[in-house]
Amino acid sequence: MTDALSRLLASRDWLMADGATGTTLFNMGLQSGDAPELWNADHPDRIRALYRGAVEAGSDIFLTNTFGGTAARLKLHEAQGRVRELNRLGAELGREVADAAGRPVVVAGSMGPTGEIMAPMGPLTHDAAVEMFHEQAEGLKEGGADVLWVETISAPEEYRAAAEAAKRAGMPWVGTMSFDTAGRTMMGVTSANMVTLVGQLDHPPLAFGANCGVGASDLMRTVLGFTAMAPEIPVVAKGNAGIPKYVDGHIHYDGTPELMARYAVLARDAGARIIGGCCGTTPEHLKAMRAALENTPPGPRPTLEQIAAELGGFSSASDGTGETAEPRTRRRRRG
Repeated sequence: MTDALSRLLASRDWLMADGATGTTLFNMGLQSGDAPELWNADHPDRIRALYRGAVEAGSDIFLTNTFGGTAARLKLHEAQGRVRELNRLGAELGREVADAAGRPVVVAGSMGPTGEIMAPMGPLTHDAAVEMFHEQAEGLKEGGADVLWVETISAPEEYRAAAEAAKRAGMPWVGTMSFDTAGRTMMGVTSANMVTLVGQLDHPPLAFGANCGVGASDLMRTVLGFTAMAPEIPVVAKGNAGIPKYVDGHIHYDGTPELMARYAVLARDAGARIIGGCCGTTPEHLKAMRAALENTPPGPRPTLEQIAAELGGFSSASDGTGETAEPRTRRRRRG
């Protein structure tokens, strides 16, 4: 138990992760189509402010501004030669903020999907994916990240490649997938499939779970799928703040701090050990989530009916494994 995340998990019933990186950076002036990772070099004060916002809101874990930090993603911005530098800088700025927090805070090196389709369906081979993730992992390690945080993955092949890269870098890691297609990932993985996948890895993650997706209700249904299989590894819930809507030329998420606070408590009661937000989740949401987790006594495992009533209806009638839910016509949201 030498890594910071394992120590925190051993000392606490739950940990709070951070919120949205992209939403916050767009509010700071990032333009659509720009590479957020370039701000690690060009606007370090804004990245420090991003990280501090999560820490000051009560997060025990925050993710670095390196989601698109693989060569495949940075190539879109002619920055594929800067993988190590930009990931190192993202982690270094995080280390600086975490070390000044006055309490244990975990710096998680964000590693998003490559954006390529894995073989045999696409051109990206396993070895090439491992190499890309490994290059990124080494930069994050050099910058002082406590743990790698692989997120928003859809394909099991890419998840396995990231696991191998983490092993090659000698780093602990956490890995989440995005369940956004009728309870499955874009490549057809169900919650049950993921539990099985995690159990088969040579270098398993410290925690696994779901992030992003459709909305808090759907993510909660996936979390129930994970915990129903009683995995030995802690579960992560990192849901979006409601549903995205296009308002006055901008994407706006309709989830209130009150809704996200209730989501956080339901996620804890469903068995998640690490709870945070994804798209649309601001420090205001995080503050409400932290207060709710600290002040609401543990309750029974929530039912699908309770989740739909409190967070809104589900986007599909099934979680992908055959379990049915409320009809999507019950899409009203509280708050």
